[in-house]
Amino acid sequence: MKNKDKTIYRCKTCGSQTFQWMGRCPDCGDWDTLVKEIQVSGKNTGSSEPSHAPEPVPIDSIHTGPSLRICTGMAEFDRVLGGGVVDGSLVLIGGDPGIGKSTLMLQVLSALARSGKTCLYVSGEESIRQLSMRGQRLEGGAFPSLLVVSETNLDAIAAMMAKTAYDAVVIDSIQTIFQSDVNSTPGSVTQIREAAMRFMHLAKSSGTPIFLVGHVTKVGAIAGPRIMEHMVDTVLYFEGDKSYVFRILRAVKNRFGSTNEIGVFEMREKGLVEVPNPSAVFLAERTTVAPGSVVTACMEGTRPILVEIQGLVSSSSSPGSPRRTVLGLDIQRVALIVAVMEKRLGMHLSGQDLFMNVIGGVRIVEPSADLAIAAALTSSFRDRPVPGNTTLIGEIGLTGEIRAVSHAQARIKEAAKMGFTTCLVPASALKQLSKVRGMTIESVRFLKEAMEVLFGS
Repeated sequence: MKNKDKTIYRCKTCGSQTFQWMGRCPDCGDWDTLVKEIQVSGKNTGSSEPSHAPEPVPIDSIHTGPSLRICTGMAEFDRVLGGGVVDGSLVLIGGDPGIGKSTLMLQVLSALARSGKTCLYVSGEESIRQLSMRGQRLEGGAFPSLLVVSETNLDAIAAMMAKTAYDAVVIDSIQTIFQSDVNSTPGSVTQIREAAMRFMHLAKSSGTPIFLVGHVTKVGAIAGPRIMEHMVDTVLYFEGDKSYVFRILRAVKNRFGSTNEIGVFEMREKGLVEVPNPSAVFLAERTTVAPGSVVTACMEGTRPILVEIQGLVSSSSSPGSPRRTVLGLDIQRVALIVAVMEKRLGMHLSGQDLFMNVIGGVRIVEPSADLAIAAALTSSFRDRPVPGNTTLIGEIGLTGEIRAVSHAQARIKEAAKMGFTTCLVPASALKQLSKVRGMTIESVRFLKEAMEVLFGS
C-alpha cells in the first residue's frame, strides 16, 4: 500500500496540532493561529542507530580553559549575561517591534569587531545596503571584521559558518529562517523548531556564540513554540515604552548567570547608550514638594535602583465604578494595598479614582515597594507631600504590618549616595543593618505608624 502524506494544522502560538482547521486553537484559545503543514510519510525520524556513540568522560577531567567568556565592551550587556558571552552559547533575544533589538545586536557585534573579533550578522529582514546605512549611523561606525549578509536559507547560513570561523553570529530574525526540506512556510512552528535545533547544534559543535533575534506575540511572549526557549541557553527580553527613551534588557533564563540582572540603555540618534547610574537618570526631574511623589529602592539582580512612584487620588465622576489606572506596578498588588489602607487607616478610597505610575517606564514586580505605594496614595489623598529627603522600603502584610525585604543594606547605601538623609525601614530588619554615613534610619512596625511618621497624626 502506498503511503500518503498527512495534512495537519499546527498552532503558531502553542505548537498544538489538529487534523482539521479551526478558527480558534483548542489548547491555548488564540484565534487564527492554525497553519497548514504537510507531514511527509516515510521520512527518517532519527530512530535509526547512530554510526558511532560518544564515550562518557568524568566531569572533573574536562579542561575548561582559563576563560569561558568574551567581554563585548558593553558593560550593561555583559552584566545581564553574567559577565560576558560564553563560548558556544545560544542566546535568544525578544522584544516588541521597533524597540531596538537589531540596533542592540549590531552595536554588540561592532564592539566585538572593534576588539579584533570576526563577527557575522545575518539579516532575513533587511538588505546589506540597509544594514550598512544602519551601521554608519551608529556611534563608533562600522569595522571591516564585521561581516553582513542577507540570507534566510538555513543550509546556506550553516555553510557560511563551516567555511569561516566566526567569534560571534547574529541571526535576525529566527522567524524568517527556513529549511528547504521542511514542508512548511517560514515562521511556522515546524520551521522555527528545526532552525533552533540546527543553530543549537552549530553553536555547541563549533564553540561559536549565536544570538537569535525573535519577534514577540501580542501578549508579549516570543513567537514560536515554547520548546525553543527550553533549547537555548539564555533568554533575554528587550523592554521599554516607545514613548520613553529608556530601554531595559532583562534575563528571564540564563544557564551561565543570574536571571535577576538588568541592563539599562538610552535610545539616542546614534544608537543605544549605556546608563551606568540609572538612579540618577530616573530621579533627574523629580519635584520634592509635590504631593503623591515617593522614592523607593528596588533591586534588579545585584543592583539597587532608586525610582519615583507617583500616586493620584481624585473624586470619581462615577462613584459606582471608579477608575483604577496603574502603570509600572502590579494592579492586583495595588488593589491589595488599597484594601489594607481602607481597613487599617480608615481611608475611604473605594469611591475614588486612583492613578499610579512609575517614572521612566520602569516596571516594579517586587513587594518592597508596598510602603512607597501606600505613602504615595496617602500623600495625594491628604494633599501633603512626603519629605523630599526620605525614601521608603518595606512590604505590607494583610494585617498592616511592615515586613522585612532583602538587601536592605544595599538599598540604603544607594539612597545615601543619591543624597537622601532619611530612610523608613521595617523594624524587623533594623538589627541586621549597620550605620550608613549621612543616613538616619527610622524603623516602623505597622502601616499606621509609618503614616504617622511621615504625615503626623
